[in-house]
Formats: sequence, structure tokens, C-alpha cells
Amino acid sequence: MYKYHFRPGYQSKDLLIDIFSGAENESFMFDFLHVIREINPKTTDILDLWMNDEILMTYNSEVGEFTISKDIWGFAFIMADHNQDGLYKINSILEKSELFEKVEVDFENYK
Repeated sequence: MYKYHFRPGYQSKDLLIDIFSGAENESFMFDFLHVIREINPKTTDILDLWMNDEILMTYNSEVGEFTISKDIWGFAFIMADHNQDGLYKINSILEKSELFEKVEVDFENYK
């Protein structure tokens, strides 16, 4: 099972999905994309930020564009700065999935 927070970015009003447990699994990307398949995600760009040990994958979908940042430390972030409605939809799909568990956080901790 993957655990995540749906929270604001640090010192930001924009929300993101922070996968903090399980993203290190080799099957994470397959599982995530399978769970959100109803929005028909399609890869539009992959950027290897080797200096940060991070890969940015951008997707277009029926709910708009979003980006997944995945690093070598086992974290993944799903971001959509200009598409918060799409991020809410992805969150609602994850909430219904048996593979993902949402862990609530205090938004005040991210100001």
C-alpha cells in the first residue's frame, strides 16, 4: 500500500500529492497510472534531472496536465500548479483505491 498526503507545497497555496511511503517500489509508476487510468494519462515529457537525482514526468489527461517528480530517496510528488482542479480529481480517485491510503495533515505546518 502507498501512503500519501494531499497538502500545500511549502510556503505555497498550491496543493500537491506527496507519496511518502511506497514510491520507492519498482511497481509504483505502473500502479499509480493504472489507478488513475480513467482520466487517460498520456506522457508528454520526461526530464532527467541527474544533478538532483530526480526525474520529472509530465502527463496530459482528461483532467488536464500534471507532473510527477520521483527521486532516488523513495519520494514522489504529483504537482499541477496551474491545474488544481485536476489534482483534486486525482486525489478523489486515489481515495477510492485500495492501493493508496491518504494520511491527513495540518495545512498550517506548510506555511
